[in-house]
Amino acid sequence: MRKLHQKLKRWAAGVLDIPQDVILDMPRITMIGPLQMYVENHQGVLLFNHNELRLLLSNKGQLLVRGEKLVIRQILPEEILLEGHIRHVQYLEPGQ
Repeated sequence: MRKLHQKLKRWAAGVLDIPQDVILDMPRITMIGPLQMYVENHQGVLLFNHNELRLLLSNKGQLLVRGEKLVIRQILPEEILLEGHIRHVQYLEPGQ
């Protein structure tokens, strides 16, 4: 049933010309080189220090960001602006 629901969402996104990140509760990630990252549609910060950021995503996965001198410049309920030297970005499936 869940797979059918996801297929219907994808179909609706295509037919209605709605961005898939909106329909599928996926994060939208915008990077400016390795210096800045803006993440929309996250569900909270799980871990933060100057070398690592872990965000919970609405689809129950996580976003792992590693780098140096990381600083959160702005944080809102579903948006975050990260600055520093970003070296690694990885999507972690649920259970990883």
